[in-house]
Amino acid sequence: MISNVQQMSSASIALYKGKAYVELLKPRLSMLVAFSCAFGYGLATQGKVDWTILVMLTFSGFLLSGASVTINQIIEKDLDRLMSRTLSRPLPTGRVTVNEATTFAIVCLIASLILLWVYTNPFTVALSFLSMLLYSFVYTPLKRVGPIAVFVGAIPGALPPLLGWIAATGSITHEALIIFGIQFIWQFPHFWAIAWVADEDYKKAGFKLLPSGGGKDINTAIQIMIYTLFLIPLGLLPAKFGITGIDSAIIATVCGIAFLAQTFSLMKTGSRQSALRIMFGSFLYLPIVQIAYLLDKI
Repeated sequence: MISNVQQMSSASIALYKGKAYVELLKPRLSMLVAFSCAFGYGLATQGKVDWTILVMLTFSGFLLSGASVTINQIIEKDLDRLMSRTLSRPLPTGRVTVNEATTFAIVCLIASLILLWVYTNPFTVALSFLSMLLYSFVYTPLKRVGPIAVFVGAIPGALPPLLGWIAATGSITHEALIIFGIQFIWQFPHFWAIAWVADEDYKKAGFKLLPSGGGKDINTAIQIMIYTLFLIPLGLLPAKFGITGIDSAIIATVCGIAFLAQTFSLMKTGSRQSALRIMFGSFLYLPIVQIAYLLDKI
């Protein structure tokens, strides 16, 4: 690989490196984080959006997520070489060095925090930095300890909409805690479905994310079902407390029931295909429900 890089032109090397840096950011995950930040801000402003703040907040959320996942990849670079799903990442393949990745993560983090400081408020900056610390330096090493990692990881995973709300209001209110709670509970079926699908790979790296002793069994499937079930009443709370209206409550309920229905197949069959359906269902549930909440405010 090194000889191939040496034969490239300067433009080709720049493109080669650029693609590797983009991969480090995990764009799909970071876009979801950025969208959740924008969702929280949009919900809090009730349609009276300052578009400059919204754009900068969204971009900052993307950079913050990118910094966090880059640090995660630096810490797990040797473990990533053991798993087929991560073997081709920039660090295991040598397309980016540890020093380059570290510099990149620091630049992304500093840029994110500066933009948040300029365009939002100190509370948002502090909570954003805490989110990065929890994800990169607490959740990441805990993945090899046990399922407690999922609980810890669910906190920074659920913070983006809360950050958006605080960016708009400067405070944590009961409304902010409701949208945080929905995304927090969503993390559990989401994480566990991924862990079920990737179980063999995860075992190679020593990751222990599944509950109930780490087994792909009926107990784990039941826990996935229970947490998914909680999303149905939680999805109604924004309407109950006047954050949104009845239309989004109906959509959230329908999505919650459809999401829940996927878990029964996992309890019955315990198959990888059923876990995949839950995983994809989790990817659909959150943005659909959040968009419905936003549209209900327009």
